[in-house]
Amino acid sequence: MKNLIQPTWCLNSIYRLTPSDLMNQQIKGLIVDLDNTLLAWNCLDHTQELALWVTSMKEAGIKLFVLSNNHPERVHRVANPLKIPYLGHALKPLRRSFQLAMKAMQVDPENVLVVGDQIMTDVIGARSLGLKVLLVKPIVNNDNIYTLVNRNLEKMALKWIGIDRHGDWGDQLERSE
Repeated sequence: MKNLIQPTWCLNSIYRLTPSDLMNQQIKGLIVDLDNTLLAWNCLDHTQELALWVTSMKEAGIKLFVLSNNHPERVHRVANPLKIPYLGHALKPLRRSFQLAMKAMQVDPENVLVVGDQIMTDVIGARSLGLKVLLVKPIVNNDNIYTLVNRNLEKMALKWIGIDRHGDWGDQLERSE
């Protein structure tokens, strides 16, 4: 059970993740959460920081896929202008949406990294398929009403696996497990 909630890595922000970090780990595809991972949950459009990060990944040959439990219209508004394939209403942590993302990217599971800010959706979903997963701190400290239950469960899970949500999670990937 503990293995199902244990991320492979933790970072302070997705924007600290570089193409060289990924290449060092043989990562060729990223399945990325949207709300509080790429953008604050209440930010409607992509930011310059996000656009630059996406460009750096694409130029390095890293494939991207946005996988979100939010409404497809919300995900489209951010992902489409950046030309990133996406799926809204993903029902994470169900395995099927992660499998669809990998199929769309045409990347083998051992070369995929899932990135998100929640244990209950992103980490569990990735781990249920044996995928590597990067847990990042949420961009903002408040959440929409639908996420509050998950955050309370997450507090207990983080304590159980020994991760301090308020500690320094670092700015680059360390060696894999």
